[in-house]
Amino acid sequence: MRLALDEAALAPRTGDVPVGAVVLAPDGSVIGRGHNEREACGDPTAHAEVLAIREAARAVGEWRLSGCTLVVTLEPCTMCAGAIVLSRLDRVVYGARDEKAGAVGSLWDVVRDRRLNHRPEVISGVLPEECGRLLTDFFRGDPDPRSGSAEGAGEGTDFSARPSVR
Repeated sequence: MRLALDEAALAPRTGDVPVGAVVLAPDGSVIGRGHNEREACGDPTAHAEVLAIREAARAVGEWRLSGCTLVVTLEPCTMCAGAIVLSRLDRVVYGARDEKAGAVGSLWDVVRDRRLNHRPEVISGVLPEECGRLLTDFFRGDPDPRSGSAEGAGEGTDFSARPSVR
């Protein structure tokens, strides 16, 4: 999770929400990294998870990521949950819950839907305060998202107010 937090800290430089992800090979080595780049790329699909999954697929030379683990600072949304299922990741580990858009147990539970052909293991709540603090500080306008307090962060947080739409 610390590596995913390091990735998340890179996102605010381009105005992106601080979410970071890494994909670990079965041996534990990092084969994919990503942080949100929607603002940087103008791409609505440039979520940390999708970018890390793409890099991991290139590293292994195929789209099936069997035996691999995705570690992400924020509970994945429906798009990312779909990518997790379709890439055949064995497990997803996340930090902060997303009560507004989470699709791995909070609002929806896409990855464990029994109607799907693949259901990865889910491990939630890994360093949730630290992961939530990055988001809360970002939405409050803190220029250094790693400097804030843990107040209001962690499980069940709404990450403060959302930034205005341009």
